[in-house]
Amino acid sequence: MGSATLAGPPGDCCFKAVRHEGEPRGSIEKIADVETYIARPSRGESDKIILFFADVYGALFVNSKLIMDYWADNGFLVLGLDYFERDSFAYHKDNPGWDRQGWIKQKRETAAVLLPPWIEAVRTQYGTDKKYTCVGYCFGAPYVMEYIKTEWILAGAFAHPAFLNEDDFKGVKQPLLMSCAEVDHTFPVESRRKAEDLLVEQKAKYYIQVFSSVEHGFALRGDMSAPIQRWAKEESARGILNWFNHFCDLSQRSGGTTL
Repeated sequence: MGSATLAGPPGDCCFKAVRHEGEPRGSIEKIADVETYIARPSRGESDKIILFFADVYGALFVNSKLIMDYWADNGFLVLGLDYFERDSFAYHKDNPGWDRQGWIKQKRETAAVLLPPWIEAVRTQYGTDKKYTCVGYCFGAPYVMEYIKTEWILAGAFAHPAFLNEDDFKGVKQPLLMSCAEVDHTFPVESRRKAEDLLVEQKAKYYIQVFSSVEHGFALRGDMSAPIQRWAKEESARGILNWFNHFCDLSQRSGGTTL
């Protein structure tokens, strides 16, 4: 019997978005021949790095860029690879009859090919001694679960995930923050509680945010004109920032181990 599904594939809620206002300040550069949005710390160099795994709108979508800029403004180097290769959902949302499921299948296969050499190139370019963390939204959540099973990632976080099963929550080595919506048909409350049970069984380090009155997608694509959605989106980003800072600081004080 296969591992039970906890977070299903992207549904209609995953493809709805409100474009956020702002002027991204990062740059697009190639790492391992993959276009990568790079948001650099506003106050010089940093040994703290966030790897950003985007939702179906991709790392080059303005909302993604702005949240990466926020973390960069608060001391992190943030790297978001475009595993959609400029073919994210944003380019298809107005095309009637577009094969969404076929696109998802193809892009998951492509991401699986692009990610390993990109990760290797990042660690070669920026150094294996840096404090690496990772965050994923919806489509990007499985990659967080993959890398928090390694020794070199200090902590991970995801928001309103897709494509997760019970096995993804087994063998977790590094701390995990889950930023969740009260209303989420992709990652419903029963799945969230099962995920927590699995983390508890392993004595994993974890933290769960649950925001009432918001839906799947709130942390990246919410309506900023709605006060509750704006607050939830900003608090999610703040919580992830504080989570990563906590474990980066612990690593520095404890000589590379987290407590």
